Amino acid sequence: MKSITIKGSERESVGKSATKAARNAGMVPCVLYGGEQPVHFNAEEKAFKSLVYTPNVHTVVVELDNGKTFNAILQDIQVHPVSDKILHIDFYQLHADREITMEVPVKIVGNSKGVMAGGVLRLNQRKLKVRALPANLPDFVEADITDLEMGNKLYVTKLPTNNFRLLHPDNTVVCQVRISRAAMKAAQEAAKAAKAPAKGKKK
Repeated sequence: MKSITIKGSERESVGKSATKAARNAGMVPCVLYGGEQPVHFNAEEKAFKSLVYTPNVHTVVVELDNGKTFNAILQDIQVHPVSDKILHIDFYQLHADREITMEVPVKIVGNSKGVMAGGVLRLNQRKLKVRALPANLPDFVEADITDLEMGNKLYVTKLPTNNFRLLHPDNTVVCQVRISRAAMKAAQEAAKAAKAPAKGKKK
């Protein structure tokens, strides 16, 4: 999985006044969990643009100005309900020998036979929960729809899993090809035409 670097400074004071002052200065108060003890630090709000405002998922390298470095993932984020301004972020420290669970996006590949025949592809799961060692976390889970006919569904059991596990029931539908309204209408009209008596034919 791709990683981005967040540079920050460790906080000595974690009270409300210090937190408010940090936000007023354009900084985001953060906490890193998963180590021997939580690490409190501030980082510039603009540093999170590539981490938060994207459909992609990344691991994070937290670099503090005191020389400490941590590998982590974003665990939780709090935003202002009106302005969407980032108020607080929690990170969780990664350890090379410990598996981690996180959600990664689904990437659709291939051209569905059902879609080419007039069907509509519906993506039921935009993200899937995976569990793996940090080094094996995928950027995305690939879903090949090539063999999907009209009315077919693609289940999680059909997805490739290389060095990671999908934490979903076997009957979880990732995507499916539905009959479009136009195709359904055409089929109904064809059925009616087939049942109607031929023109000029006596009953």
